[in-house]
Amino acid sequence: MQEAAYGYGAEPLLSGLTLELAPGSFHFLTGPSGAGKTTFLKLCYAELLPTSGHVGILGEDASAISRDAVADLRARIGVVHQDCQFLDHLPTEDNIALPLTVTGRDTSRAAGDLSELVEWVGLSSRAKALPPELSGGERQRAALARAIITDPDLILADEPTGNVDWEMSVRLLQLLVELNRMGKTVLVATHDLGLIRAAKSQVQARVLRIRNGQIATAGADL
Repeated sequence: MQEAAYGYGAEPLLSGLTLELAPGSFHFLTGPSGAGKTTFLKLCYAELLPTSGHVGILGEDASAISRDAVADLRARIGVVHQDCQFLDHLPTEDNIALPLTVTGRDTSRAAGDLSELVEWVGLSSRAKALPPELSGGERQRAALARAIITDPDLILADEPTGNVDWEMSVRLLQLLVELNRMGKTVLVATHDLGLIRAAKSQVQARVLRIRNGQIATAGADL
């Protein structure tokens, strides 16, 4: 990302952004509500394009690639949204497998991997449950599983622990740390400074803060 900016009106929400996420790195993104954390994540997976400057995603210039290429690029990025949405008439395991269906992959061949992934996030006993039957923590774990079913290189999580208790927050953090140890690049947007402090004993994480439309490395006060 080089001198990138994005704005919804006359005044840019984010400006002068220059940042590189090294492959296999772990980052936290913090800042007050409305600072632009979600907008920044959307720039990272080409949901939004910069109004000026350049955003490179996994070696591709987001503003220069075709629509088909964007779809291929997004398949290499797993996104856990703040408000995770599911198809309520489908069992949890089918919701997790949806990215495979959308991209035309043979879900029968991936059945073993799906079962292993559902077990990894601790949802084997809830695989046949419908989304409305899941707790908040179960929904977040299902959202994480769905985000990584395509084996992405980059994982972006937008406030993944915002609606769960501390015990589940730590569980989700451990899953993200495990993914990072597998070589995945991870970026987590969060308000939870306690979560960031808890992560320091598990992973070497860089903490970024958005303030006044700029991104800077957070200080030791965290």
